[in-house]
Amino acid sequence: MTTSRNNESPGDFAPVLTRAAEAETTRDPSSVMALLADSEHTGGRLTSYRSTFAEGAVGAPAHLHRKASELFFVIEGALQVLVGEEVTVLEQGDFLVVPPHTPHAFAAAPGRTADVLFVFTPGADRFDYLRLLGRVMRGEADPQEIKDSSERFDNHYVDSPAWREALAARS
Repeated sequence: MTTSRNNESPGDFAPVLTRAAEAETTRDPSSVMALLADSEHTGGRLTSYRSTFAEGAVGAPAHLHRKASELFFVIEGALQVLVGEEVTVLEQGDFLVVPPHTPHAFAAAPGRTADVLFVFTPGADRFDYLRLLGRVMRGEADPQEIKDSSERFDNHYVDSPAWREALAARS
């Protein structure tokens, strides 16, 4: 990651430039995540990463964030999302902001791939969460670690009958 320290004011952060070829990546069996900017580099203001999902890949189960808003921008493909109790599909170019305390989930739309830019504001240590998630999905870490880290990563899993129904309809 390249940063510049010119004209930095106290309490602010330096510009963050992450070249695509230099971005750290983490992966699980169904997606690749390029880590772009974490809260430690943005003065806690935001965290951003890009995920590329395989065809029909499930991204995240129903969950909510108590502190952060999560922004989704579909670069290419289509993303099926749960927001509250409504399931919809975001197409290329669509943008969604999910406010705190709102249950949501996402997956590549059935039969489609998805390339999505994610932004969390304010930021949190999401990169550590994504690294942990990758290790769990690859069988290198205990899934209990995800559950035990919910407060640290502001990631709280919830039950959603609407999302369970949407996933069952994919089969």
